[in-house]
Amino acid sequence: MPDRAPQPVDRQLPTDEARDLISLVRDIAQREIAPRAAEEEDAGRFPRELFTLLSESGLLGLPYDSEYGGGEQPYEVYLQVLEELATARLTVGLGVSVHTLASYALAAYGTKEQQVEHLPAMLGGGLLGAYCLSEPASGSDAASLRTRAVRDGDDWVITGTKAWITHGGVADFCTVMARTGEEGPRGITAFLVPGDAEGLSAALPEKKMGMKGSPTAQLHFDGVRVPDARRVGEEGQGFAIALAALDGGRLGIAACAIGLAQAALDEALGYAAERRQFGKPIADFQGLRFMIADMATQIEAGRALYLAAARLRDAGRPYAKQAAMAKLHCTDTAMRVTTDAVQILGGYGYTADFPAERYMREAKVLQIVEGTNQIQRMVIARHLAGPETR
Repeated sequence: MPDRAPQPVDRQLPTDEARDLISLVRDIAQREIAPRAAEEEDAGRFPRELFTLLSESGLLGLPYDSEYGGGEQPYEVYLQVLEELATARLTVGLGVSVHTLASYALAAYGTKEQQVEHLPAMLGGGLLGAYCLSEPASGSDAASLRTRAVRDGDDWVITGTKAWITHGGVADFCTVMARTGEEGPRGITAFLVPGDAEGLSAALPEKKMGMKGSPTAQLHFDGVRVPDARRVGEEGQGFAIALAALDGGRLGIAACAIGLAQAALDEALGYAAERRQFGKPIADFQGLRFMIADMATQIEAGRALYLAAARLRDAGRPYAKQAAMAKLHCTDTAMRVTTDAVQILGGYGYTADFPAERYMREAKVLQIVEGTNQIQRMVIARHLAGPETR
């Protein structure tokens, strides 16, 4: 029987440095991440030591300036690193994406003094970030957020609750969007809040269907005082900063979704090559071969879509529509592919003895985070047909 073991993704990378980077990531993934993924996810254990290792390896600041400890890699390369990490374990890939999202506001809108003071530790000093936009009553309608920051001399006092915060309770810093002025998007300002700030506390982590190793929790801001030097951007600019960050973050989710889908395809291929029925491997049956072909095609299409959007971003061109398309297509693909992987494994796919069922549970959240796929469709339609009539 021919060798049908899954092979590493054949990536089109722009430089030798990028190829070396992917080799490093694959080595870390195979040695440090994948072997412990199933056990730690089942136990709900957050692998903080892995993020320390990734920081020491230069992988927590890849798209940012080397002047501040970043890797100065194009988004085209950074996203493929995310995909490799997510293939090994989604908690890790998504965690790197969220950290990058949390670092964006300061990297793109901070003053030179702020960047010099904070970015080196954020990008390569072992810190881990959280992005605080959503609230219990403000999810898709993010501009209606109620968390408020009130000026008190040279400080701001932040009061309110943020919800669905990845790394809630373990993050070293939080990029927080709070209301400083009028209702609506123009009254929101961004702040960089230390994770150990007095008055900041985390609720118990949410009990989730999947990604149990990644803590998701509410954060309570009870009169948290931060100096004006930790305000990022201008007063009232926070919502624009948040949306700009989310465009890049959606590409991160898209790449993670393709990584998860690739892991599910690899698992299905390996099982189909070994499992025999009616005297031959089930991979020889046309029904399964067609399923595998569709899974692989959807993954390749998703990868091409997120890379095309990344190249627009790297060229300084608008890419919000393409980011929404990539997030929509790639996360829907992850849901379909992981579901098909469970089907190919049959009864075994429904058991925790094989990772397919975990992949399927993890895929679902990717259709929800950083803008549900219904919101992505709204974004795409507005780019194509203009705003909805009032």
